[in-house]
Amino acid sequence: MKKFFMSILFAGSALFGQQIKFDEYTLPNGLHVILHQDNSAPVITTGVMYHVGSKDEQVGKTGFAHFFEHLLFEGTENINRGEWFKIVSAHGGSNNANTTTDRTYYYETFPSNNLELGLWMESDRLRQPIINQIGVDTQKEVVKEEKRSRLDNQPYGKFSYGEAVNPHVFKKSGYRWSVIGSFEDLSNAKLDDFKHFSQTYYVPNNAVLVVAGDFNKDEAKKLIEKYFGVIPKGKDVVKTVIKEDPITSEVRATEYDANIQIPLLAINYRTPDNKSKDAYALEMLSNYLTGGKSSILYKKYVDEKKEALQIFAFNRQMEDYGIYSIGILPQGEVPFDKLENELQQDIEKVQTTLISEEDYQKILNGIENSFVASKSGVENLAHALADAYMLGGDTNLINNELKIYQSITREDIRNVAKKYLNKNQRVIIHYLPESKKAAK
Repeated sequence: MKKFFMSILFAGSALFGQQIKFDEYTLPNGLHVILHQDNSAPVITTGVMYHVGSKDEQVGKTGFAHFFEHLLFEGTENINRGEWFKIVSAHGGSNNANTTTDRTYYYETFPSNNLELGLWMESDRLRQPIINQIGVDTQKEVVKEEKRSRLDNQPYGKFSYGEAVNPHVFKKSGYRWSVIGSFEDLSNAKLDDFKHFSQTYYVPNNAVLVVAGDFNKDEAKKLIEKYFGVIPKGKDVVKTVIKEDPITSEVRATEYDANIQIPLLAINYRTPDNKSKDAYALEMLSNYLTGGKSSILYKKYVDEKKEALQIFAFNRQMEDYGIYSIGILPQGEVPFDKLENELQQDIEKVQTTLISEEDYQKILNGIENSFVASKSGVENLAHALADAYMLGGDTNLINNELKIYQSITREDIRNVAKKYLNKNQRVIIHYLPESKKAAK
């Protein structure tokens, strides 16, 4: 059964160029609903995304959004503690949740005869979760262990999860701390703190429900009304974009990691929000610079000059801002100063010279392929639809996003490099082995 279920999970893929059809509406309590019907395989995903992430937390109370990713599996008024995963697996399903700086997402994927079960479980999680001291204490230890394994004891973990980068790029907004938060904040948090967070953000008018896969729309709408329509609307969730002061002079910082032996040079820039067309152009620039072994910087530093073991560039897109990072792991004793100067020359080249038509077409081809792959299967589609609505501001972005990439010109790619990747906007981080700190 499990093998069969996994094989059909990726069936019903959206073909390249094919419009993804969906219906959407909003219940009187403010819950937004998106329905994507695909009867090509007997599988269904129900997902609920809440518009709350780590950036919505307060100083001294970080990590709450990620903590709830765990806490809300503790149980509800109708689902006993420890039973959530048993119910899902007993019905041939799978489930998970994830948190970012901007939203938290929960979902189940079942054989399609379990549509009602998925809707009931998610509605009960929203309507009447159990938030008690036993669950809070248990999940505190779970989250602390996750932080130890993924961040504190993982090579380059503090860089990957933003703890070694975000505080140097952001000074005012909640983007300045990592999604997972701090031990101290979680240890000091009281039960009432978590109850208040739940009552503030886990309300239908701060959420979107997505149902994708093999179902009947009329039946789904009746079930959604039955289970979600009775949940009272919460207080309006007021979100304010905290404006950061522009970075006008270079910032330099040193971070240490006891889990590494090879240092990392990271050059970072603050970039615009994920809705900006510039964010798409920066993504294309990343593909040009380090997107695979044939990319311009990989060939130069890894293959030809043998100065680096690895090099990467990516634009981390978020709701209010982004971070563009260029990272390089030096080969042997190649000094950071040398790499930094050479990389600056490479950046200045893309600021002044158009990339070739051949390279431009290669970037587009790669984006088109990855775009189609990322929308394959109802589980991925449900997630993408929720993201498009909540973070993109338009559910139909799922159909228009590729067109945005295709509308970006070589001049646009050059212009974003000129606009955002300047020397006086750099945040340069020397990410070093802990032994270097002792030697210093």
